[in-house]
Amino acid sequence: MSRVAVDLHFLPCLEFFAAIADAEEILIFPKDSYPRQSYFNRTKIRLANKVETLSVPIQGRRPRLPIDQVKIDFTQNWQATHLRGIQSGYGKAPFLEYYFPYFQEIYESKESSLWRFNLSLLTICLRLLRWPARLTVFEGVNIPSDVLDIRAQIVPSRLFSERNYYMPQSYSQLFGLDFEPNLGILDLLFCVGPESDRILRDSRKKQ
Repeated sequence: MSRVAVDLHFLPCLEFFAAIADAEEILIFPKDSYPRQSYFNRTKIRLANKVETLSVPIQGRRPRLPIDQVKIDFTQNWQATHLRGIQSGYGKAPFLEYYFPYFQEIYESKESSLWRFNLSLLTICLRLLRWPARLTVFEGVNIPSDVLDIRAQIVPSRLFSERNYYMPQSYSQLFGLDFEPNLGILDLLFCVGPESDRILRDSRKKQ
């Protein structure tokens, strides 16, 4: 697989990255409609006593709104809440001090567009993973036949085990004895750093 079409999720889950691990080009679609109950504005981190969902508040809930027109709601102090939660959950993680500043800078930019915010975060994630995949903004109608289209497949309402992308490979997490699979990419990056690439590649479900 060299080209894959994806939804532009917010700090995507490990299943997302397992699905694109072999991609040379990643196509993203600014004119796709924003769906409710999706990963476009939510991710998961692990705290001492629970798995926490971080959500980016958005303005309005208009149906069929293109994702690049969705605006972030800054009437809530959500950035500070997210950053505190991340620092609380991963304060003792081995690679927090190396990677956190990249994400903090994007959070503090106060980008008003959810699309551009997510794009900045995905770009830095790919850079930290050292993945050379090219991100391409696609605004056409007909997707080329050689592109694997996995849009609308990785959704919170269905378990990752129902799909053919991700087979969890355990790694050292901070809390508890039980491994929590398929958290957001921050958990993996902060806990294992440069080993993230290998773990994600090992997590690809054999087809």
